[in-house]
Amino acid sequence: MAIYHLRVTMISRSAGRSATAAAAYRSAELIVDQRTGLAFDYRARGGVDHVETLAPADAPTWVQDRAALWNAVELAETRKNSQVAREIRVALPCELDAAQRLQLVRDFCQHEFVARGMIADIALHAPGREGDERNHHAHILLTTREIGPEGFTTKNRDWNAKELLEGWREAWARDINHTLERCGAETRVDHRTLEAQHVEAQERAQEAWERGDEVEALRETVRAVSLDRQPLPQLSAGAWQLKERGIEVASVQVWREIKEQAVEVARVAQELAERARTWLERVAERAAEQVRDVVERVAPADAWGEFFAAAAPGASAAAEGLARDLEVERRLEAQREAAEREARERVQEQERRAHERDDGHDHGW
Repeated sequence: MAIYHLRVTMISRSAGRSATAAAAYRSAELIVDQRTGLAFDYRARGGVDHVETLAPADAPTWVQDRAALWNAVELAETRKNSQVAREIRVALPCELDAAQRLQLVRDFCQHEFVARGMIADIALHAPGREGDERNHHAHILLTTREIGPEGFTTKNRDWNAKELLEGWREAWARDINHTLERCGAETRVDHRTLEAQHVEAQERAQEAWERGDEVEALRETVRAVSLDRQPLPQLSAGAWQLKERGIEVASVQVWREIKEQAVEVARVAQELAERARTWLERVAERAAEQVRDVVERVAPADAWGEFFAAAAPGASAAAEGLARDLEVERRLEAQREAAEREARERVQEQERRAHERDDGHDHGW
């Protein structure tokens, strides 16, 4: 099932990071940092499915050279605490194939970042060997300065706006859902908080119960149960490395506990969904049997009330229409039978009178 994940972080020198190191690691390449002389060689790293750079039309051609691009970014920054790049990490739907995942990321980067003047260096990663096999994801490194034909110029502070980040989150959900719909997948994602989605599911379930739509009510109830959990906390890079090495610090313990709770909630929701599905199938089967029985033996009018009371309330509109149709048919049949009976009686009466006349004539002779 597709999940929603979009996380934005800054790559800052104050945290001991560099754009050249980040780009080398995510692309599994060798990049030598011209500012520090350090070489970042990750060519032996596996799991990188695709890398490419997307840039505005007026950007110089050298930005397509990954090493040249991120060295230019580093050289444009002079402060020791400079924020040299922005990284966006997104989860990719496992329902899509490799080409569809790539096109999804390309389109998103083009209309949300490149169209605003940023350069987007994208790397699509495969699931880890020991992790969830559905964990396809992408890393997107973004420049923070405007760029023209001559290179980087000033930093664009508008790109730090909170409203812009919220817009990216919403746009990513929208793009995923459009792609899933085009590919025929039924699952959808939601960029809102778990709490907001949970409240909405509860409200929809209540509204469905009130209008008698049990199918929709059960579906939203299951959805509400699956959303009734805490969000998985983000681990820092250091804490994540400790987790991978099996060292249980406090933040890792909390992360594991919440993940276990999420797994249990998912299990309960799945069990509830299966029970609801079984119940609905039985209701539908029972209703179908009753419909067949009624059609075969045109039941009297008072039988319809009992039949539709036993049928699923979610199908009440269709049931009432069927009841009306069958009642009309029953009345027409009764009228036809009455007319035929009256005609037979007239013929019989005529025959009786004719016989009486014939008998009288015989006695007269």
